[in-house]
Amino acid sequence: MAALPAPGWNRGESFFLPRCISVLILYATPATVPPLLTINPHNGVPAYRQLMDQLRLQIATGVLPAGTELASTRALSAELTLNPMTISKAYSLLEREGVLERRRGQTLVVRARPGGMVEADRLAHLRRRLAEAASLAGQLGISRTQALRLFRATLDSSPP
Repeated sequence: MAALPAPGWNRGESFFLPRCISVLILYATPATVPPLLTINPHNGVPAYRQLMDQLRLQIATGVLPAGTELASTRALSAELTLNPMTISKAYSLLEREGVLERRRGQTLVVRARPGGMVEADRLAHLRRRLAEAASLAGQLGISRTQALRLFRATLDSSPP
């Protein structure tokens, strides 16, 4: 990876741009927009975990509705340039969690879930992200009052 100089840095200092791998995970009809997966090999989170988290989020938000067929392990591993075992591990763990199910012919699809489960999944995603933000606020020395004020302002300024 090439080092790029940054303006204002001392001579000899450089930084590296991280590489991310993005891929569309299923083939769409012309009327739909397929979801995007981004695997960052430099963030310290295993690729299978990144894949699982992104699929869970896309399912919880309705980007991948129940019954949607996922790309095969082989096709996705080729697109992401990852080992097929990495994709297989993510898929099998999601299947074990009840997020995905195998249909006849071994096609993996998003499993239909009761409305309450979908809402619980969405809240769990938000809870995890808020826990990360709360931890970061603590590390930065930001008080709870300031963090709550910032969160409320962010909610008020974001589209509904």
